[in-house]
Amino acid sequence: MKLLFIADGRSPIARNWLRYWLERGDQVHLATTFACDTNDLPLAGKRNVPVAFSGAKSASRPGSAKKGGLWGARSLGLRNAIRQFLGPLTIPRAAPALRRFIEEVQPDLVHALRIPYEGMLAADALATSSTPLLISVWGNDFTLHAPATRLMRHYTTWALQVADALHADCQRDIHLAREWGFSAEKPTLVTPGNGGIRADIFHPPASLQTDPIIINPRGFRAYVRNDTFFQAIPLVLAEKPEARFLCASMDGEPQAERWIRELGIQSAVELLPPLPHNQMADLFRRASIVVSPATHDGTPNSLLEALACGCFPVAGDLASIREWITPEINGLLIDPADPAALAAAILRALNDPSLRQRAAQVNAQIIAERAEYKANMAKVADFYESLLQTASPVTVISKECSN
Repeated sequence: MKLLFIADGRSPIARNWLRYWLERGDQVHLATTFACDTNDLPLAGKRNVPVAFSGAKSASRPGSAKKGGLWGARSLGLRNAIRQFLGPLTIPRAAPALRRFIEEVQPDLVHALRIPYEGMLAADALATSSTPLLISVWGNDFTLHAPATRLMRHYTTWALQVADALHADCQRDIHLAREWGFSAEKPTLVTPGNGGIRADIFHPPASLQTDPIIINPRGFRAYVRNDTFFQAIPLVLAEKPEARFLCASMDGEPQAERWIRELGIQSAVELLPPLPHNQMADLFRRASIVVSPATHDGTPNSLLEALACGCFPVAGDLASIREWITPEINGLLIDPADPAALAAAILRALNDPSLRQRAAQVNAQIIAERAEYKANMAKVADFYESLLQTASPVTVISKECSN
């Protein structure tokens, strides 16, 4: 197949997805919304198509950009607000460049990895085209971004009207897509957003981890309550002074350093840079507990990776997370805004090794049955083929869709 992906080319999730098709021998082209180095990917073609001010961001991997000013954690809310209010206005200007690239490539299928702003951009470029468009929904596309502004609502609805098919990492987002106007007659697929778990990298340790190590793999994101996480640490240390906390993708982050100083927890916390998959897997195997205090999420890939490595999960109580975690069976769910609740769940898990052992067994089975990489990507390949077989003639979609 000749495939064109529209994605943030810096994203490890997007790169993992692209590698499957490259290794399979398909012809893969990438329209990246953020400038990036792709020398490690044998792409047939690449084009930078900035949208929603992505051209102003550093070309580094997400999480490793400069930490101060507009790109620091303290300005996450402001940065999101600017993109949500003004980002959609950049789509009509960016779409012609993408349209020209599509015309050059003549792909069999275009796949946009998330709705804002890659799916929105693809919809603008392909509204009058017969080329099939598949859009992937990422965890907070509907719950955080879509309702944020009138233009975000408009472009979300319009992208779903133009799309021929939808891929999501949880059933909840398929239901939400229908509510946002995605036709019940169009095909859908649910698989992990990064394709699944590679068992050769993410696998459990030989025995249950007994050291009181807690890992937060989420970095700084607008929808992750890291304030809750850091405020919970002194509460845990009051009972378990030997506990240690590993914080991925937070090295050099001024806000994290400030919280550590203010809370007096320097000796218990280690801020880490973004790490490649093999090193993250080693960290997960060292840890007893993984925490994810998110207020918006689909299926976090880092959470599945941690489960595969035997970590006991403590996560925000969200509908999407309940598709994977049953409280008291294979994890604990908490109010992500409540530091005391998070600390209590961490202590509960640390003090109950039998709970963690049972959860590790359940989670190993869940990962094997629902999240194994090769099996999931085989489903995706079949889905791609079915889209090509049922591709319909061009239908012109009006931008004047309901808001």
